[in-house]
Amino acid sequence: MALQEEMERQGNWLFRHRSFLPIIPLIIAFVLYVRMKIYPEIFILEETRYEIFYEMFAVLVSIAGLSIRLVTIGFTSKNTSGRNTTEGQVADTLNTTGIYSTVRHPLYLGNFLMWLGIALWTGNFWFIISFCLFYWVYYERIMFAEESFLRKKFGDRYLEWAEQTPAFFPKLKNYKNSQRTFNWKKVFRQEKNGLFALFLIFCLFNVTGEWLANGSDYNYFLMIMAVLTGLSYLFLRYLKKRTDLLSDAI
Repeated sequence: MALQEEMERQGNWLFRHRSFLPIIPLIIAFVLYVRMKIYPEIFILEETRYEIFYEMFAVLVSIAGLSIRLVTIGFTSKNTSGRNTTEGQVADTLNTTGIYSTVRHPLYLGNFLMWLGIALWTGNFWFIISFCLFYWVYYERIMFAEESFLRKKFGDRYLEWAEQTPAFFPKLKNYKNSQRTFNWKKVFRQEKNGLFALFLIFCLFNVTGEWLANGSDYNYFLMIMAVLTGLSYLFLRYLKKRTDLLSDAI
């Protein structure tokens, strides 16, 4: 099998399982964070006055990534930029305005920042570097498969857009206003668990690390936000299942 076909095959497989495979680095990050809390001497900022600022910076990095996802989802049409896990690649239209006028893969950029924030919390320099390399190899294949699909479906129109738009690092001067209005219903339907998941992960890291290290320096901000976003998640889930308030997201 030629390398091009092999990368596309791998990318399609990773695309279908992209919701589950990131659990592996998450588990590694959790173990490293717990180790750092038990042996604080391995992280230069641990148990210093700068630790809280570093931790909140990591949280903000993840929130920035989630925000990119929310903007992307909110301004795109149905059957594009979605969670097409079972059916594979889906694209009824080609997104070229809004955030897509600055970067070809904004969702993957958002994902990277979300996971980078978690990696930063480990305080392990080598894990952070390894995560960045893993992410690049992992999503490079997904992006390759996705672009092969779009190139075949949209032809010269895709090639013209891709030539002017970076794949991963945004080119802000290219920005063009979106042709669509922001769809809050679609955001609530598809991304309702993102904010809750982030704060839940950070909260579990903090609580477990302090408990195992016999510490008491719990981050109550993370606890409160985990509870509030968890309640919001349950409320939106109820609306989605029991009412029509979140229906007709296009």
